Amino acid sequence: MIIQNTDIAALCDILRHSGKKIVLTNGCFDLLHAGHVTYLKKAASFGDCLIVGLNSDASVKRWKDEKRPIVDENNRAIVLDALDCVDYVVLFDETSAEALVEKIKPAVYVKGGDYTIDTLPEAGALRRCGGHAQFVDMVAGCSTTGIINKIKEIYMIK
Repeated sequence: MIIQNTDIAALCDILRHSGKKIVLTNGCFDLLHAGHVTYLKKAASFGDCLIVGLNSDASVKRWKDEKRPIVDENNRAIVLDALDCVDYVVLFDETSAEALVEKIKPAVYVKGGDYTIDTLPEAGALRRCGGHAQFVDMVAGCSTTGIINKIKEIYMIK
């Protein structure tokens, strides 16, 4: 289910009071691929309810590149919401998910293995809300950038 950012804290209070262990991850999830799906399935395995914080289009442009995302936020949200392992999708405008972590207060916050607790921008917020981080190795050879580069190569685009 796609949830408004303004409603996510109240929803999470209800989930916690019903005994659910909330897991949060986030990203732009542009051009969804097998690496994303593998990562999200693993993230879901750490609890009862997986919430995916989805970077808004404006956030992706600031974080990645002015030409990104390839797929707009509404369509990315719909695709993520269709995955069985994803319970809720919530858009956020910030580059860091720190404010989202503070709203959701997850028991577990999942990020890719390219992060550590020392490099995690949301580490302070996670400590304040009593959650812990899990780091999941990325699937080798699966990346949105790789897909974009392959398309450029096939069509000889610079």
